[in-house]
Amino acid sequence: MLVQLILKSKPSEGVVTIAPDASISEAAKLLSERKIGTVVVSSDGEHAEGILSERDIVRELAQSGGGCLDKAVSSYMTRKLITCTSHDNVGQILRQMTEGRFRHMPVVEDDKLIGLVSLGDVVKAQLSQVAMEKDALQGMIMGH
Repeated sequence: MLVQLILKSKPSEGVVTIAPDASISEAAKLLSERKIGTVVVSSDGEHAEGILSERDIVRELAQSGGGCLDKAVSSYMTRKLITCTSHDNVGQILRQMTEGRFRHMPVVEDDKLIGLVSLGDVVKAQLSQVAMEKDALQGMIMGH
């Protein structure tokens, strides 16, 4: 199964981004309002410069205290992005996320951000594929 199938099953409202100079407080508010765990950092909404997760914010709050809420997103974002394309295999993406211990991966084509897949998206797609294979095998066994 390819990443493009996951993207097709998601609402097409685009990827939620935030500017690198926005405050951590603004990022936390955005995450809360949208009920999401990660936001892609982008100056123009098209090119991924980094990623910021709830975990990043909580980690910094624990280390530095509430003063970090006024600092820029660029201070705490993950800059070294691991991305995929819509033509990548979902199994490979799952392996990368598990080994890298992260839950969100930007989907980039021609240096432009076209989507974001979460660990939940990947697991849901894998479970759906397993269920379809199970149904097909049952049908074959029962002669349908």
